[in-house]
Formats: sequence, structure tokens, C-alpha cells
Amino acid sequence: MSRLDISSIHPATNEKAQDGASTSAAPSPDGADARSPGPKNVRPPIDYTSPRTFARSAYARFASIWTRQFVLSLLAGQLVSFCITVANVTTTELVNRGWALSTTQTLFMYFSLFVTYTPYTIYQYGFRGWTRMIWKDGWKYFFLAACDVEGNFLGVKAYDYTNLLSCELLDAWAIPVCLFFCWVYMRTKFHWTHLLGVLICIGGLGMLVASDLLTDKNYSAPNRGEGDAFMIVAATLYGFTNATEEFFVRRRPLYEVVGQIGMWGMLINGCQAAGLEHAHMRTATWDGATIGILVSYTVAMFILYTVAPMVYRMASSAFYNISLLTSDFYGLIFGKRYHPFWLYFPAFCVVILGLVIYFWHATPEEQGKLDPQRPEYIMQARRHERDDA
Repeated sequence: MSRLDISSIHPATNEKAQDGASTSAAPSPDGADARSPGPKNVRPPIDYTSPRTFARSAYARFASIWTRQFVLSLLAGQLVSFCITVANVTTTELVNRGWALSTTQTLFMYFSLFVTYTPYTIYQYGFRGWTRMIWKDGWKYFFLAACDVEGNFLGVKAYDYTNLLSCELLDAWAIPVCLFFCWVYMRTKFHWTHLLGVLICIGGLGMLVASDLLTDKNYSAPNRGEGDAFMIVAATLYGFTNATEEFFVRRRPLYEVVGQIGMWGMLINGCQAAGLEHAHMRTATWDGATIGILVSYTVAMFILYTVAPMVYRMASSAFYNISLLTSDFYGLIFGKRYHPFWLYFPAFCVVILGLVIYFWHATPEEQGKLDPQRPEYIMQARRHERDDA
């Protein structure tokens, strides 16, 4: 599953590719959301013969980017970016209220994923099929959920030891890690425009960091070395889990993958919270305001964990990661205590430009094979049940 290099395809080849493309397959009788690849959108070639033809061909290339799938990917990426901002703001508000139970806080999010998607998975697979899926593939989801839980835990802990600017910069380490594991899993061939788009987005992040530095939003670091190490490990786990989840959701139904992350994440996170925060749970304030903030955090993270796999399918996990770089900009919506620095606005535009450049060469449909199927052993069990009936 690689991204194809198609910038030099001749018109005749383009016509042949379009004539030979197949339409999307109908859903299988077993109810799995399987699809066969649809017709591919090939980018118009750039004509360098004259300035006028170059301008026309460049405009045609730019116009070809704005397909329905790209627009949906762009909007979904900004939705999860906004959800990250809501999660950060609510976490900060909880800390300001003296409620600093980071592991317990995420427990409610994993529980909401579990109670939403696991019953539907059981409905689709049957209880015996669901238990068989756990027996055969549960270890994969356990490992994925463990990395996700510890990435969230270390990311929060890093803010207690290092400063804000280090966290903002080191968090971007998740992007090259995600690109690497996409190559490991799917042998993705990245065009230079992919890397250019990533660099432009990171340039926008640099502008945001510079604005935070110029407006004295940074704070002192009690133990910068330890905090930086926590953030590097957390970013590595973020990049790994995003690429791994993309690999899974391109082959399995969304409800199975997200439900398993919720189930194993709830168990792992619950054990960790009981071991690390059981004493603080009894002394923490559980008033109406705190519960309301916890509900807001849980809803934001539930939306994020639901929409993120859709972005992986529509675009890629790498596109998802660079979309999150706009989250600091959305913090202005909640920033009533300070005036935004002027660099925030061009920085947001730079990140959006990088997201467009990322798909300058290849289309979202070419980011990987999309063929989600129920496990074969589930399909065989269903066929045996029908034969016995």
C-alpha cells in the first residue's frame, strides 16, 4: 500500500487509468463495511513550456486538490485539533481547581469508548465471535491501547517537569515517527511535496512557539531534562499509535478497532489509576463544576477518538498529526486573560497551506489501500451458522 508517483503520467495513461478504474463495491451481505478501490483522481501535470501554460497548469493542479474527500479530511482534521484544545483547556481548569488526577481523568474517556463501540461490535459479530476476536487479535489491541495510555500519561507528566515551549516543540517529534511507522507498515512512498508540506506546517508551529516566547507565556522548568525525556517518549508513542491504528482501520471495521482501544485502555488505565491515584481520589473535590468539566473533557476526547480513524481512512495518520498543529490557535477562543499576538493568525494560515501542499502531488485516495473487512474467522463462523440453520 504505497503512494503512487504520478506527476509524470501522460494524458493517454491518465485516460487508460480512468477507463480501467472500478466503481465502489456494495456492502457485503455479512454487513462488513468493505470497499473496493474506486476511481483514482490523478493530478493534472504541470506544464513548464511557458509562463502562461505553467500558471494555467499550476492553477488546474491547485483546483484538483479541492475534492470532496480532501475538504472533509481538512475539516475533520481541524475538528480533532479543536477537540485537543478543549481537552487542554479543561485539563488546565481542573488543575487550577486542585483536581490533578490525570490518569483517572482519561479513564472516563476510555470507558465511554468501550460502552459505545463494544456493544455494537458484539451485535455485529455475535458474543462468541467477539470473544474469538479477542482471543485471536486481542493481544494486538492490548499493545496498542497500552502505548496510547502511557503516551497520554507521559505527555501530561512532562508539563510538570519541563517548560511550555519545550513541550510544544518536542511534541512535533510525533510527526517523523508517524511517517516512519507508516513506511514500516505500508511501505509508503513519500513524494518530496509530502515532506515539504510537513516542513511548512512545522514552520507554522515555530511561529506559534515564537509568539508564545515573545508574549512571556513560558514558565520555568523544575527538571527540564526529565520533562523533555517524558515528552520525547510520549511523542514517540503518539506517532507509533497513530500509524498503527491507521494500519488497523484500513483493514478492520472502525467499531472493532475503537471498541478494543476503549476496552483495553479502560482496563489498563483503571489499574494504573488505582495504583497511582487511589489516595488522591478520596481527597479530590467532586462538586458539580468539576463533574461538568470532566464531562466536557470526556466528550471532546470521545469525538477525537471517533473522528481520528476517519481521518486515517480519508487521508492518513501523518495528515492527522500535522492537522493538530493548529490547536494552539483555537486556544484563542478560550483565551480571555490575554490578547493574542499577531503571529498567531499568519501561523494558522501557514499550517493550512502546509496541509494543502501535502496533497499537492498525490490524492487522499492514494494514501493507502482501504479494504476494511471483518476477520475471516468471523465470516466462516457466520457461514457455518447459516449452513446449520
